Amino acid sequence: MTSQSREPLDGRAFKDEIFTHLARVGAALGNAKRVEIVDVLLQGERTVESLAGQVAATVANTSRHLQILAAVGLVARRAEGNLRVYRIADSEVATAYLTLTGLAERHIREIADLADAFFTEVDGARAISFEEFDRLRETGEALLVDVRPSSEFDAGHAVGAVNIPLSELDSRMSELPADRDIVAYCRGPYCVMSAHAVARLREAGFSALRMEGGYPGWREAGRAVTE
Repeated sequence: MTSQSREPLDGRAFKDEIFTHLARVGAALGNAKRVEIVDVLLQGERTVESLAGQVAATVANTSRHLQILAAVGLVARRAEGNLRVYRIADSEVATAYLTLTGLAERHIREIADLADAFFTEVDGARAISFEEFDRLRETGEALLVDVRPSSEFDAGHAVGAVNIPLSELDSRMSELPADRDIVAYCRGPYCVMSAHAVARLREAGFSALRMEGGYPGWREAGRAVTE
């Protein structure tokens, strides 16, 4: 007998407890800031302070959100001196998150409406799929540019991509070939960095395209990455 013995459960009580625990994961993700925290952590490890800046929340609130996510095993942490560094618990969390966002995209019309309105205003470009990028790359006419911060690029990126963070784009355009399509990607379908990059590149006279999927989607699709 274990130290935490309990009365045997009947079938109804067993199901009630199981589904209560399953619902804890849904409850942990039932907050917009926590969903965004997971989205950011898919790019690599972050301190609480860094995450707070990324999701526009206080350090105290971000810490509380991380505790809720950690309580159901969605995130893990390690100590680095006096800092606490958080990461996605494992690849299954990334798969579940991408499945969740895909389900929402297919069933909540407002998501597509918001995305269409925003990206039409920012860059006016139709995002290309991974497969469309493959066809461009086969002709040798496309250069894949990762516009995420260098720390995210170093944590993992698509094989063959070059890193020009959005914050450095204006000063580094001379590094880009004028005779090729520049295909920009960032964190995912709702990351705004690639849209702003495409807008700036087109204003400068480049042929620029935005890839609809970001690094997590690229990796989840089984495409070649460097980590």
